[in-house]
Amino acid sequence: MRVMKFIDLSVPLNEHTPIYPGDPAMSIRSHAVLDADGYEVHSVCLGTHLGTHIDAPSHMLAGGKTLDQIPLEKFSGHGVYIKIEGNFDFEVVKKVPLAIDDIVLFDTGMSISFDLPHYFHKYPPLTEAIANYLVEREVKMVGVDMCSVDYPPFPVHKMLLAHEILIIENLTGLSRLQGQNFTIHAFPLSLPLDASPTRVIAEILTPG
Repeated sequence: MRVMKFIDLSVPLNEHTPIYPGDPAMSIRSHAVLDADGYEVHSVCLGTHLGTHIDAPSHMLAGGKTLDQIPLEKFSGHGVYIKIEGNFDFEVVKKVPLAIDDIVLFDTGMSISFDLPHYFHKYPPLTEAIANYLVEREVKMVGVDMCSVDYPPFPVHKMLLAHEILIIENLTGLSRLQGQNFTIHAFPLSLPLDASPTRVIAEILTPG
């Protein structure tokens, strides 16, 4: 018998969650209190790119699809783990078998610096050569444990999103997937917008 194990690859969301420079911070407001009202109600204000989130094509492309226009099957699938040591190396990536509709997760180790200022300024960019290779392999999502896959003017974002390859950013704890056979479930809110915070879960089958 095999047992399912779930691993949360998402960062916690609260008013202290680090934000990409210029993005809005999260705020939480109470509208009803259990002791006084008999129930609790809150409102939450947050940016679409807060914490672990998924970028839709409309994030970078005029006329690109918003998250609510993406088929549900895009948000779940076979996961592939790739360890990145230092900068992205095309030769390293090519050695990892990839199939159509895989969800590729790159472990750069940057997530350990999520609460430090350099996290948003000194990360290794995904190269255009690797992005083009991922397009050729027809993967359906690419995830990183960084704030972005590239720097302005965001050529990699545009290349991937132009082919409706969704991008997951600010993942955490990816090293737990090394050597595992896993499925990724990453369902964002169904918003008519450019992105959404997302709970990203790896489902691993382990011997019972």
